[in-house]
Formats: sequence, C-alpha cells, structure tokens
Amino acid sequence: MASGIKDRVAIIGMGCTRFGERWDAGPEDLIVEAFEEAIADAGVERSRIGAAWIGNALDDINVGNSALPLAHALRLDTIPVSRVENMCATGTEALRAAAYAVAAGAVDVALALGVEKLKDTGYGGLPLRTKGLANDLWMPYGSAPGTFAQLAGAYSARHGVDAADLKRAMAHVSWKSHQNGALNPKAHLRKAVDMEKIIGAPMIADPLGLFDCCGVSDGAAAAIVTTPEIAQALGRSNPVTIKAIQLSASNGWEMQFGAWDGASVRNTQVAAQRAYAEAGIAPSELSMTEVHDCFSVTELVTMEDLGLSEEGRALFDVLDGRFDRGGDLPCQIDGGLKCFGHPVGASGLRMAYEVYSQLLGRGGERQRAQVDFGLTHNLGGSPFNSVAAVSILGRLN
Repeated sequence: MASGIKDRVAIIGMGCTRFGERWDAGPEDLIVEAFEEAIADAGVERSRIGAAWIGNALDDINVGNSALPLAHALRLDTIPVSRVENMCATGTEALRAAAYAVAAGAVDVALALGVEKLKDTGYGGLPLRTKGLANDLWMPYGSAPGTFAQLAGAYSARHGVDAADLKRAMAHVSWKSHQNGALNPKAHLRKAVDMEKIIGAPMIADPLGLFDCCGVSDGAAAAIVTTPEIAQALGRSNPVTIKAIQLSASNGWEMQFGAWDGASVRNTQVAAQRAYAEAGIAPSELSMTEVHDCFSVTELVTMEDLGLSEEGRALFDVLDGRFDRGGDLPCQIDGGLKCFGHPVGASGLRMAYEVYSQLLGRGGERQRAQVDFGLTHNLGGSPFNSVAAVSILGRLN
C-alpha cells in the first residue's frame, strides 16, 4: 500500500462541548463552543486556518446541506469550507479531509469540526424512513436496536455462547462505560449504574436492554491540524500526530447473507488492518481505544474485529476486566457513546478528543499512567451495510 500520512499531520488544538440535551444552544452555538476551546488550545490566529470541513450527518433542518453555517458562525473569511457526511463516520471523515489537505501541502493549517443537534431532528433524533432506499437497507430489521440485536444472535450462534453469559458480558460493557462517564464533566450521562439494574432493565430488542443502547444527544467537537514542523515552531516539541486514518465502505457484499454469517463486521476488520499497516504498529501496542459502542454488543464484537481479542474470546476478556479503565487496554475511558450519546457528526472527533487529551496527560481522574498510541473506531450504518473508520493517534517521537 502507499506510505500514507503517518506523522505528516499534527493536531495542535482540540475542543469538545458538553454533550447532552442542549436546548439552550443551536448548532451555531455548539460550533462556537467547540471551536473556541480548539483555537485557544492551538494558540494560533483564526486567520491562519486555510481550509475547514464540517461534519454533519442528519441535521438538514438546522444546519442545511452546505458548509456555510460553519463559515458564518466562525467568521471564516473567504477560505474554502466544505460539508462532509459519511453516516456515523462523519466526524472522522471531517478529520480525514483536513488531515489530507495538510499532508498534501494544500494548506498549512486546517480545521475539522463535527456538530449535530439530534434532539431537534426527526423523531427523537432518529433518521426518518423517508430518506431513501439506502437508509432502509442499513436498518433491515426495522430499527437500529432491532438490527444490531441480530449481531448478538449471530455471534452467539457462531461461537456457541450461552445467552446468559453474553448478557452478563454486554452488561459489563455498559457498566464499565457508566463508571467512566461518571468522571467526565463533558458526558451526557454522569451516573454510575450497578450491574443488577443493567441486567434487569426493560428489553428494547432481545437481547438488548435499555442500558445496552446509547442515547440521543447534541454536541460538537473540533480539531485544528498542521504539519509537525509548524507545530514544533509553535512550541510543541513532541506534538500529537496522526499515525493513520483508514475507511472501509460496504459495496453490498454483506447483504448477500449466504456468504456471511452476520457475526462480525468485515469493514471494521479491513479498516483496522489498513490502519495498523499505515501506523506501523501491532494491535498489542495500543494504550487505549474509543470504539463505536452504539450498542453494547457492537463494542464486544468490535474488540475481535480490531484484533484486540481472539475470535470468540471477547466475551471473556470483557468479563475479566481487560477493557476496564484499570485494565490492560481501556475502552471508552471517557464514557463512550453510551454516556455521551451519539450526535452523529461529532462522535468521531469526540473520540479523537479523548485520545488527544490522554496523550497530553489531560485526562484528569481518567488519566492513564502511560499512553503511547490510541485508536478510534466508528461504524456507520449497520453490520449489514456499513462504513467503518479507524484512526490511530500518537506522539511524533
């Protein structure tokens, strides 16, 4: 494969709003909130930004189809601004565009920002079924919980997993995220929940209960990127750099059910393999992960698809606490989608924000003692028709 963009792009500033039911703020307010933190962190003048991308997936009502709201809200004077959308990978897509612009030498400094006001959109933030055939295809079982519940059934069938054991592992995934989210002032849900309450919660789509599902929220996150040389000139002797950004999109293969048993997500596997190759690291070298835990079973299966658990063993790794905050490889150390909710355009950048913060030692009560490489993962669509994005961040030296 091509050499990629490893260490050709540095992140010099990031910002993230508080996620939640932000009835007090429109998308422009959230854009400004995330940007102001990012630009202060970067320590550069707004006029140095040469291009900007806004990620927004579902909020046509509030944001519209162009990137002009980004230029208006931030007073970006005559620079090119673009809107990107790639389902749940939208935030990462914005970061990829900004990073590629810097890596190509097109601009010295670029902005990526993702925003979504889902509480004001459609039915409780869910996309309307009138968005077209492709939208119906990624939810073949009528709803997102109904569709992802099939992943649990297929995983159990492939590996001979007892239903009670899978339920306990899924509950531990959610329990762990709530423990972490309680320590994060930017999270939507900041209350620890005990295992008994999670297991006994109302059923949404068997075997997914209430606490197995992430919520709907509003939020924004932003990143300002430049070259490592400019970052060092700005005083970052060892800046955070992008080691890899890789996407894999479905071509419809997964929909041919006779060729695939539905117990894994091929696009996650492909994107991860490409990302490890671009970064030049092995999965065992990761210090932390932020993955697309739209449902607890999705996180569990993703651990295997990313090569972080052996096939059929993620359930046991979860129950053993390997992915807990104090485990060997913490997952969702900030609370994940489970505690932040999923304002689609912002989620990928929110994940990067946590990895960036941990690399710089800014994790507060959540801070890991040693962080060398962090991985983010988004899964857009469903296991049956998806786009997967995997990013790896680290330090230059």
